[in-house]
Amino acid sequence: MRLLSATLLASTLLAAGPVSGASAGGTGGDARAAAAAMKARAAAPARARANEVVVSDTRGSRVVKVRDVAKASRAIAKRDGVRSVTPNYIAHVSGWVPPDPGNAAAPGGWQSLQWNFLADSGVNAPEAWANLARVGRPGGKGVIVAVLDTGVAYANRGGFRRSPDLSKSRFVRGWDFANNDPYPNDDNGHGTHVASTIVEGTGNAIGLTGLAYGVKVMPVKVLDAEGEGDSGRIAAGIRFAADRGAQVINLSFEFPSDITRSQIPNILNAIRHARRKGALVVGASGNAAAAAVAYPARSSDVLSVGATTQHGCQADYSNEGADLDIVAPGGGVDAALEGDPLCRPLEAAGLDIFQMTFTSSPRRFGLPDGYIGTSMAAPHASATAALIIASGVLGPKPTPNAIERRLELTATDLGPAGKDPHYGWGRINAARATDPAIPVT
Repeated sequence: MRLLSATLLASTLLAAGPVSGASAGGTGGDARAAAAAMKARAAAPARARANEVVVSDTRGSRVVKVRDVAKASRAIAKRDGVRSVTPNYIAHVSGWVPPDPGNAAAPGGWQSLQWNFLADSGVNAPEAWANLARVGRPGGKGVIVAVLDTGVAYANRGGFRRSPDLSKSRFVRGWDFANNDPYPNDDNGHGTHVASTIVEGTGNAIGLTGLAYGVKVMPVKVLDAEGEGDSGRIAAGIRFAADRGAQVINLSFEFPSDITRSQIPNILNAIRHARRKGALVVGASGNAAAAAVAYPARSSDVLSVGATTQHGCQADYSNEGADLDIVAPGGGVDAALEGDPLCRPLEAAGLDIFQMTFTSSPRRFGLPDGYIGTSMAAPHASATAALIIASGVLGPKPTPNAIERRLELTATDLGPAGKDPHYGWGRINAARATDPAIPVT
């Protein structure tokens, strides 16, 4: 489709299978059910892989098979050089993945669905795209973003098909840590949706748009078909991405609220490694409506991203607190924030976040509704970070600290003036973040 077209050319997708439409009238009760399901899952007790522990010592971190986790942990902890022994805890995606693709079919341009990319309650993508075009780096050309998730529909292989709106030229080599092979195909749909927010084709007369459509994506599969992945796989995936040149690493998943930093030292070490390599790590704040950000986003070495709705309010599921850095569109129901004029929790919910992903199988693609969560918010920040890098507003090789500060200082302030626990520094503003007229501070 054309960049600012008002017409969705769904007919161009028929070769890939039927395309589900998306209603432009909100999600009604479904959004409330989705939010309730997300919060319940995020608040559930932590789980770990049976008969596995993560050992961190002078050689690094590794997963060890054991018969009895408690006994083995005590025994291994006594060995020389061992720094920690923890169960291999399991994270899960930070978004509600719909059980079906939705059956509404209404033609319309990307602007009628992708409110999250517009200027009012979104990140103002059109002006950001113009800023990048002026410097010859359209869509963030030249930047590598790693998407650590359930995989991505990046290639045709076996029963998998590449998404019709993801060009094969947009990918660099990744890895599947869930199956230990070089084919990080998506068997869930979540990872493709996240990647599409970043790199979905723009101006190609197909489907919707991607915020940083010119970047290269490194698909790294660390979550399985159920949207779950253990700390060993996640830590390995972060190191893989950092060591292979990723400049931004997106983590759209969370651990349960009761996981502490002492229980995932391997992941925190991997994040520090990525930061030293020059990669900005971006994480979803979590969906438990909790007063604290979930790990791994809670780490001081991660840019933590909460979610806002189409009304501009904090989403009612979004974790908040002092460790929240910034917010971005995630869709869903408004939080009941007293005195915030943007919040209308008793009114109909706004739209979800729409991107192309597969529907009934990895061979059939559409524009399903039902995708809301901080999982959907995080890639807006990752994509904007890529645009900042490509724009040159911070110089040729900006540090993660500089990129993070640029995102924060150019954000659209929401709620109380300055940083606050509901919105952090405010909502991502891609146009301001890439505007060379706004001085570097």
